[in-house]
Amino acid sequence: MIQIKTPEEIEIMAESGKILAKIMKELEKQVKPGITTKELDRVAEALILKSGGKPSFKGYEGYPTALCTSINEEIVHAIPSNRELKEGDILSLDLGVQWRGFHADMAITVPVGKIDPETQRLIRVTKKALKRGFKKIKPGNTFGDIGNTIQRYVESQGFNVVRELCGHGIGKELHEEPQILNYGKRKTGPEITEGMVFCLEPMVTVGDWKIKKAKDGYGLETQDGSLSCHFEHTAALTRNGAKVLTLLPR
Repeated sequence: MIQIKTPEEIEIMAESGKILAKIMKELEKQVKPGITTKELDRVAEALILKSGGKPSFKGYEGYPTALCTSINEEIVHAIPSNRELKEGDILSLDLGVQWRGFHADMAITVPVGKIDPETQRLIRVTKKALKRGFKKIKPGNTFGDIGNTIQRYVESQGFNVVRELCGHGIGKELHEEPQILNYGKRKTGPEITEGMVFCLEPMVTVGDWKIKKAKDGYGLETQDGSLSCHFEHTAALTRNGAKVLTLLPR
């Protein structure tokens, strides 16, 4: 069952989202050749605790850290380690914050130093796919409309969307109904209505979309070793329209 949030609950989630967005902005500044992903996790957890929040991921289904750090062919959920980032890598940072009993969830993919033009294009396309998905957050549209829009745009650019992973509802629980696919047909799935809060998160690959478990036991990566990119924001449909809760005010 999809949980409908009150305007007051959405306001709390917006506070959580703002905290998360600020932390993610700080983490992005830290990404550079030579830093380890374990160091980034330490920074993330310290910033969450300093804010008065709690890390959403740490302890969730046994996950050992606050931050997910997925490099290159790793798609999501890779555990931070002593691996040093190197020039030309791309790093997906996925982080959740719990604030006053409600979660916010966000992911970005950032370059490590200078990257090649095609990898830059992968990041640009994934980010744009997410924006196109947000434009479909309107009363009367369905989650299938969102998935169809993301898939058509990504595939028109020569990339693929991962089929076995998806976005999700969010609130007092980190993962709630519905599951939100990044592909599919228009006018399928639940209808989007006021009070729904959910995470859209296209995961895009240069090669095939099929995935496999990473060696760390938690991460997921592309079967063919091709590069992957991931962007995610928490959004709500309010009485005033769609609102992205994990964006900082300009």
